[in-house]
Amino acid sequence: MTQEVNRNKFLRKRYFIPVIILVLVIIGRLLLPYFLKNYVNKTLNNIPGYEGYVKDIDVSLWRGAYVIDGLILHKKGGEISTPMLNFEKSDISIEWPSLLKGKIVSEVELHNPEFNYIFEDQEKEAPEGEADVEAWTKALTDLVPIDINHFSVHNGTASFVQLSSDPEINMFLEKINLEATNLSNVVNEEETLPSNLNAKAVSMGGGDVTLTGDLNLLKTIPDMDINFELQKADVTALNNLAERYVGVDFESGTFELYSEFAIADGFLKGYIKPMFIKTKFLGEQNEGGFFKKLWEGFVGVVKFLFENKGTDTLATRVPLSGDLNDVDAGIFATVVNIFKNAWIEAFTGDVDKNIDFEDAVKEKN
Repeated sequence: MTQEVNRNKFLRKRYFIPVIILVLVIIGRLLLPYFLKNYVNKTLNNIPGYEGYVKDIDVSLWRGAYVIDGLILHKKGGEISTPMLNFEKSDISIEWPSLLKGKIVSEVELHNPEFNYIFEDQEKEAPEGEADVEAWTKALTDLVPIDINHFSVHNGTASFVQLSSDPEINMFLEKINLEATNLSNVVNEEETLPSNLNAKAVSMGGGDVTLTGDLNLLKTIPDMDINFELQKADVTALNNLAERYVGVDFESGTFELYSEFAIADGFLKGYIKPMFIKTKFLGEQNEGGFFKKLWEGFVGVVKFLFENKGTDTLATRVPLSGDLNDVDAGIFATVVNIFKNAWIEAFTGDVDKNIDFEDAVKEKN
């Protein structure tokens, strides 16, 4: 009888411990989103000059991930209700293929993120002093427990708004789809620029934006080789900018912008090539006064003299070269290129493909 009792006690203990562990795991799983939410909210509200919160956090233990729903970040003391950051959904997970290569890294996917830079709010001093921009970028990185190796954005929006400008300035990109891979150099460890970047977006005026390049983000000042294209944007979308800085309005036409640049050990080499195609200025017969009409007439004459008559394009190529703390915009070369485009040869509507990472290396040395 005593032997049977001892046997029953042993069986109870044998199953009791696993059951307790299972119960603790279940309780931990139920409480984990609560603790994570508190941690994220505390992190956001400890950023100097900013305040924020998340609406909810879901945990997927089976794939080593957590999903942040509704991350909001405001500038403290700001007068505009629009948040600076509004991330609808942020999926942070372990990148399982990299485990096979012996690296524990993460991948981050942002769905429908919005970045809104309201000039007046950002320039306004926060109640406790000047806001530290680097602090909020570091805080967002701290929300990811391990190094990021794959980063993607789906249907993002970025805007810059200056309400006090006359006229008001509102520049934006929408439908941003971006993918950056091998950020932690899990693959191609011998490559000088191991990371890859590909992005597409739609600009103000409905232009098509493409950004491609290779990078090394493991350096303090990242090395990179980047190509940028903005094609077929309605030039009238630039009217507020043109009115603010040049004092003219466009009636019709197309704006395009092409750029290549490379950075090696903090030294930049590249160019920017803006193009105004078949543009017409808006004739204002009853507005603006004599001096405005005189200025618009002068701009029209300059456009007539310096646009390529074969393609009806006004363009130039602005070279960029130098240390990142003192970039030389090459004003003389810019003026020369205006004449070159007008009277010698028309610039083609694409990147020139003549700037490589090695160019920055050679010129730096």
